[in-house]
Amino acid sequence: MFRGAAAINLDAKGRVAIPTRYRSEILEKNQGQMVCTVDIRQPCLLLYPLDEWEKIEEKLLSLSNFDPNQRRLQRVMLGYATECEMDAQGRILLSGPLRNHAKLEKALMLVGQLNKFEIWSESEWLAQIDEDIAIGAGSDFATSEELKMLSL
Repeated sequence: MFRGAAAINLDAKGRVAIPTRYRSEILEKNQGQMVCTVDIRQPCLLLYPLDEWEKIEEKLLSLSNFDPNQRRLQRVMLGYATECEMDAQGRILLSGPLRNHAKLEKALMLVGQLNKFEIWSESEWLAQIDEDIAIGAGSDFATSEELKMLSL
């Protein structure tokens, strides 16, 4: 399980190092194989261990090719899906189209989301967190039943 946010750097070749605390789990369960794609709602990337990506892929493949919205989701998520293998130093290569989508420069944030990571430019991440905290502080934030039942 992936938790927490880590500041990481993008090198000149487009590689990022996965923090050491996550590497053994990725190596044990997936032999270092990961898949990266875009988030269609946010300017960030989604990085899945291969076994988790395969679950998402099955769901995407079960969507209708005749429904325009479902087809859009398939086209974007599957179209950008890129296999990434950790090298001996724990680095993965992020393709140019992926880096462009998320506006990635040198300073990045790798954010654990239990079964996957989000990869953000540091500036986009800080802006998003400020927005999320401001909305969370609002009085009508917990309007859904799921959020009302969540006791923190």
